[in-house]
Amino acid sequence: MTTGLTYTTYKTQIATMAVVEESDPNFLTILPMMIDYAELRMYRDLDFLFTSTTNSTQTCVVGSRQISVPVGTFVVTDQINVISPAGTTSPDAGTRNPLLPTTKEFLDAVYGTPSAPGLPKFYCAFNDNVFLLGPFPNQAYRVEITGTFRPASLSISNPTTFISEYLPDLFVMASMVYISAYQRNFGRANDDPQMAITYESQYQALLKGAAVEEARKKYEASAWSSQSPSPVATPTR
Repeated sequence: MTTGLTYTTYKTQIATMAVVEESDPNFLTILPMMIDYAELRMYRDLDFLFTSTTNSTQTCVVGSRQISVPVGTFVVTDQINVISPAGTTSPDAGTRNPLLPTTKEFLDAVYGTPSAPGLPKFYCAFNDNVFLLGPFPNQAYRVEITGTFRPASLSISNPTTFISEYLPDLFVMASMVYISAYQRNFGRANDDPQMAITYESQYQALLKGAAVEEARKKYEASAWSSQSPSPVATPTR
């Protein structure tokens, strides 16, 4: 098995496949945008397990139903726990009380005022970094938030990433879709109108296997197990 790609080997491979000079100023200009395109596409197509993270730096404010995290902390929020008793700074030192996700309309209708505060039971996302709780907290509880984050992109200063090391084939195919558009603009009148379509089909084929592998990591494969789908097992898992 190969060791994946580094920034240097990735740049060399793309330049070779696209038949351009590595030192071409136009190629170097679009290189960061190509990396962004390929990585962002993969992050959105695949629910990577390695992007899971937890933040437990926030504390409820008595009389306020809002909690907030710094912008960019999470891409998607999976779970919020309120830690009891109040004053506990480490979630492992207290009791995790999972909040149920709901809508703002429900919170406004049922817990719209601070007249009956208590241990929060529900939450909803107000925007990307502000969450609303219900009921209003009656004490300054520590909050633990679990979600996904966006890792740093491949670059000279960040020469390897999870994607470049473990999914180099998919990464290259996604990159070639981008550079094909740059070189030929997907037009029928160009020299090779099937070029981008071919790389896109290869990307889609490789994506299926990567999606199964990520599902296996989270025990979301066949029968909620870590096993690969079996075409011959009877009965199926």
